[in-house]
Amino acid sequence: MADVLLVTGHPRSDSLTSQLVRHAGERLTAQGHTVDLLDLTAEDFDPRMTPADEPDWADPDKDYSPEVRAHMRRVAAADTIVVVFPVWWFGLPALLKGWIDRVWNNGFAYGRKDPLLAGKHMLWLGLVAYQGEQFAKLGWEDTLTRTLGTGISEYCGIKAENVSVRFVYDSLETGEKAFGVVDSALDDLTLTSV
Repeated sequence: MADVLLVTGHPRSDSLTSQLVRHAGERLTAQGHTVDLLDLTAEDFDPRMTPADEPDWADPDKDYSPEVRAHMRRVAAADTIVVVFPVWWFGLPALLKGWIDRVWNNGFAYGRKDPLLAGKHMLWLGLVAYQGEQFAKLGWEDTLTRTLGTGISEYCGIKAENVSVRFVYDSLETGEKAFGVVDSALDDLTLTSV
């Protein structure tokens, strides 16, 4: 069984994103995995970069703020990280982007000789209002997959074969089909202890 960090940050608890997060958490728990739900909105995470958390390229051992260190411990404790989010303006919402900026920081997620996140598994699950074919034709599927899979996950030491980027397309109309996409994405994810 695995320790899963389930991350989200939608402002509405009745959104499809929030419903899918609850579904994923229940499914993972029913399978015997330990789930740490990190709801950035509910926990009032501040996504703004401050001098306390700005990377110091000359000091990979920088002591970051207590809030960020607490989040780093949660990331480090996870075998698998699952991020469920709405795709806004063809990327991560500001809250999640700020979490990556502040927490996945130099000396922790990157800038280490021995990558701390190596061996972890990662699933990015984005909700997209576009139909799948249109999203792909416009190039956004490739762009977002490259940004999340390579630009963040692999850059931080997670092996390419352990990273999955999946999308729930037509998220404004898909209804119950969205839950099947979550189930399929979780089924394809390797969930074992590191």
